[in-house]
Amino acid sequence: MLSGLFKYSTRFTRPTLASAMCAALLCAPYSSAQDAADSSAPRAQPPAAAGQMPLPMEEVRIFAQVLNEVREAYVEPIDDKTLLENAIKGMLAGIDPHSSYLAERDFADLRETTTGEFGGLGVEVGIENGLIKIIAPMDDSPATRAGIQAGDLIIKLDDTPAQEVTLGDTTELLRGEPGTKLRLTIVRDGVNEPFEVTVTREIIKARSIRTRELEPGYGYIRISQFSANSGTEVVEALGKMQGEANAMKGMVLDLRNNPGGVLQAAVGVVDAFVTSGLIVYTEGRIANSSMRFEATADDPSHGVPLVVLINGGSASASEIVAGALQDLKRAVIMGTRSFGKGSVQTVLPLTNDRAIKLTTSLYFTPSGRSIQATGISPDIVVDRGQVTRIADSAAAYREEDLTGHLANGNDAPPTPAPAATPQPVVSADDVLVQDYQLNEALNLLKGINVLKALN
Repeated sequence: MLSGLFKYSTRFTRPTLASAMCAALLCAPYSSAQDAADSSAPRAQPPAAAGQMPLPMEEVRIFAQVLNEVREAYVEPIDDKTLLENAIKGMLAGIDPHSSYLAERDFADLRETTTGEFGGLGVEVGIENGLIKIIAPMDDSPATRAGIQAGDLIIKLDDTPAQEVTLGDTTELLRGEPGTKLRLTIVRDGVNEPFEVTVTREIIKARSIRTRELEPGYGYIRISQFSANSGTEVVEALGKMQGEANAMKGMVLDLRNNPGGVLQAAVGVVDAFVTSGLIVYTEGRIANSSMRFEATADDPSHGVPLVVLINGGSASASEIVAGALQDLKRAVIMGTRSFGKGSVQTVLPLTNDRAIKLTTSLYFTPSGRSIQATGISPDIVVDRGQVTRIADSAAAYREEDLTGHLANGNDAPPTPAPAATPQPVVSADDVLVQDYQLNEALNLLKGINVLKALN
């Protein structure tokens, strides 16, 4: 999730290894400059102003000693650049599951992801107990078509054990040239043995949203991830559906298996459904990591009844949207508890092609809730399920079928059969049998409209 781009640069000379480490870690001056894309944001304070203490000399000395021992005694020569990059990777990987070092390829991949096109499998991953966990596969991606599911654990990539790679390395291994294949060994709850899946990489064109009509008057918006234009796309979709249906009766916003994305995009989606109030705020240690986002008065949704679907694959920006709409009492949240990622990562460029992704703040819902490691609890819990339609055998034989049944006293000619009801865009089997949660969301919206008519 991107909340702004800031650049910190450190320059120093390195006459010897030990003195280099002391100079770099203790004595080097910091300079701070805002990225051009965020020139209006408040300027970050240097680390000294943020109350950081100098590093203890003993630990610095040990680090330099270990580095020197590896350089001198490792079975094969390793250049200093590789050693230092590995040290940076390890330092960030040890902080939390979401901070990482972005080498040239990783940084390029991140920029591709936020702009919406990259080569790979189409999955969002994290690290859990040393294994690679699938947070969510993207819609219509090679991973989805191969049957990969949210919650799967990858224990091996081709012949590389997952325990041997960091989160940054994982991204590099998962992505690659279109047409190349990657063999994943997966552990899944409910499956007794690990199994292999071979996925062919493709150009992933991340479609931010999809829309359709469930039934006349009932719309559906699916957001697979939050890219820069997601808020604008939702507003456009609402306008189109409102125009086609004249008066929308209800809307389902589907955030299931949405791993998150750009913070401002999540704010834009919430703003499309509310007209006032705080949407989300963040708190961190430095001044420019604390932000507040308020709703604007426009209401592209025209107050249409709204149900938001979430599950364990709904993370980060998805949870911002669900939490805000829940706190502001704008929507009914349905499904299962969300993932629980309540932190914001900021990309801090180091050079033109390298950066770090660092957790700089926590976000809070309008009521002050932090969902970090707890998630959003739905208002109505609906688990995944498959429903089989059973014919009503009693209804197959009615009064009118009985021999000698009494007439109803109506001498008028038979009433012409009513005109055929327009068929839903999504078939009944699709909603009822294949997607039980969506079916329940649609039923809830219908119930809301029934209650409105009674009142």
